[in-house]
Amino acid sequence: MELRVLKYFLAVAQEENLTRAAKTLLTLQSNLSRQLADLENELGKKLFKRGSRKITLTEEGLYLHKRAKEIIELAERTENELMAFDQITAGTVHIGAAESQVMRDLARVMMDVQTSYPLITFDIFSGSTIEVFEQLDRGLVDFAVLVAPVDLSKYDFIQLPVEETFGVIMREDSPLAAKTAIKSSDIKDIPVIVSKQQLDSSIFSSWLGDDIKMLNIVATFNLITSPAMMVESGMGVAFTFDHLVMTNTQSHLTFRPLSPAIKTNLYLVWKKSQVFTRAGELFLERVKLSLGKFGNFS
Repeated sequence: MELRVLKYFLAVAQEENLTRAAKTLLTLQSNLSRQLADLENELGKKLFKRGSRKITLTEEGLYLHKRAKEIIELAERTENELMAFDQITAGTVHIGAAESQVMRDLARVMMDVQTSYPLITFDIFSGSTIEVFEQLDRGLVDFAVLVAPVDLSKYDFIQLPVEETFGVIMREDSPLAAKTAIKSSDIKDIPVIVSKQQLDSSIFSSWLGDDIKMLNIVATFNLITSPAMMVESGMGVAFTFDHLVMTNTQSHLTFRPLSPAIKTNLYLVWKKSQVFTRAGELFLERVKLSLGKFGNFS
């Protein structure tokens, strides 16, 4: 598969029309149609459903669409990084991050780098630990910020000197808000919003014990922003880490830790085979120099 043909494929998928896609690509419709037919023949798969008004993707086409975007992104990024490889003052550092308060510390490191090298920029991908791991393994991010427990046997990493405290966010008028900490028995029959990753976590299931069978799950999520709004609307309570959700009189939300307490470590991770650009090297150097200052959220 040629990159040019993949770009043709993505353009047609975007426009859902050969004529519009051809105009966007500045090519003839006949050429575009021939290139796509050749791609289908090469792969031995039908990629498009050609209707009277628009073209849509088949199941195989949807799969290729996801992969083609990653391939094009990685190719363009590689080209840009090679062009800027010997330029100490330029480049983009790509970071995948699970939701964590440690991003406040890393933001200070980023600003420190940019103060010295204003042309260095940062691209942040936010997602669950599983999603961030996928981005790291595919080479789409240089670094990953991950929350334990994670298998780091195939990676290089730094343990960051910050701990996350696991707990529950709820409305201020929730009966649970009167408690200083939440036991597993406290949430029986209460509507809860929980991430799929938490449900798969051995730490979380150990804390719940047999009470996990009684968990009244009304929604699942991968990032906490939208669930926090759902909690504020009265849909239930949500499990999350401290300091991720604004808890004040404006949000009408409050946080309570779990009992027994669950605290977990954080890591900055990169592939053992990773070859960094100068921008990536600078970021890692500044992180190592700043480790003693981590955890100061004042």
